[in-house]
Amino acid sequence: MKMIRKQQQSRRAAVRLARDGEAGFTLVEMLVVITIIGMIMALVGPRVLNYLTESRVKAAKIQIQSFSSALDLFYLDAGRYPTSAEGLSALVQRVSGVSAWNGPYIKGNTIPNDPWGNAYVYRQPGEHGPYDIRSFGSDGQEGGTGTAADLASAQD
Repeated sequence: MKMIRKQQQSRRAAVRLARDGEAGFTLVEMLVVITIIGMIMALVGPRVLNYLTESRVKAAKIQIQSFSSALDLFYLDAGRYPTSAEGLSALVQRVSGVSAWNGPYIKGNTIPNDPWGNAYVYRQPGEHGPYDIRSFGSDGQEGGTGTAADLASAQD
């Protein structure tokens, strides 16, 4: 019996010694893993941010096209486009002087902001057609280049 107990104790001690050597990762191993993760993020990060910027621009263009379609429906009903003073809100709220208003012309009954959180700018008459709809881009100011560039409706 004593011999069996001694053998069991020696096995337990051997198992403990083996586990003590495998207690965790070394500092060098951790640094290698962190370096690899950093390199992957350096390669992937800019690409993901570029996709985000492109998707915001595409979303703004789609919203501007949606406004244009709604404005055309307003024109068919009212015989005119909303004035600059009435703005895009004429697409969701009845305006005085328009008896044949069949709106709201936009789903959700609200005028959404552009993807950067700024209000769209509506001008009637427009510089390039009967009206202009603009988003001033990421900087929220007229003009700009790159991601801050203005997006406008095109009726040409």
